[in-house]
Amino acid sequence: MHAYTLTSVAVPVTAGLYGLIGAVRRRTAVRHRRALDRWAAVLADPYQAAVGRWWPNDAVQAAAARLVLDGLVTVNHRGNLSPAPAATDPARSPGHPLPEALLAALLRRSAPATLGNIVVRDAEFETALREFGAARPPLLTVGEPARPARFGLYLLLAEMLFYVTGVMSLQPAGDAEWAAAWAAWAGLIAQVIWFRVYDRARGVGWTGDRAAVEAARDGTHPALQALGARDPEAFCRLRVSRLRTRRRRNRGRRRRAATPAGAQ
Repeated sequence: MHAYTLTSVAVPVTAGLYGLIGAVRRRTAVRHRRALDRWAAVLADPYQAAVGRWWPNDAVQAAAARLVLDGLVTVNHRGNLSPAPAATDPARSPGHPLPEALLAALLRRSAPATLGNIVVRDAEFETALREFGAARPPLLTVGEPARPARFGLYLLLAEMLFYVTGVMSLQPAGDAEWAAAWAAWAGLIAQVIWFRVYDRARGVGWTGDRAAVEAARDGTHPALQALGARDPEAFCRLRVSRLRTRRRRNRGRRRRAATPAGAQ
């Protein structure tokens, strides 16, 4: 195969491939920016960031920690939570929907209850927790690469195989043909390197702000950190409380309406 023919094919194909990298890189940058913006909206509310975690750093335990820190709830050695006298004071409202829902669930009980019992058996709190989680904006996976079309990849590999066969059979004669042959070799090398460059353009191995976002997402809620530093014993009791789901001696059922003395 003539060197001029290979060069006339290699140069446009290589230019097109690297032009595609530019378009993919711009698209990936937009995706990263949108993902980080959505994560920032979630991380602005630590309770939203904790939604979906399991014990011991879930949003429910964080809400309980906030109530304990504010003096609205007490927790005993068995992990049972009880509203404090200040819990009924409107001026002492927790100021966040999730702790407020948890406090309301405790106020509906006739006896102390564990976090696990409330999560499993309190339908109103379950609804509030589900609605709170649904309010979180839909998130994009940070650094998720766009998958290349399989047909296009097969076509490129076939072109490279044809190209390698042609380059290996070159027998240039004269300076012009040697220059064309070197251009053909350079095009082949550039196409081989293209795969690595394309992966980077897709976001594979992207570390920008991703590490900071994931660290904040997977970190401990500030209320749990504060409670662990101020009252480690209460912090451990809340962990026990989150795991206890069965009704035992202190059932913590809903309050019943008072029965008139003569109703019997």
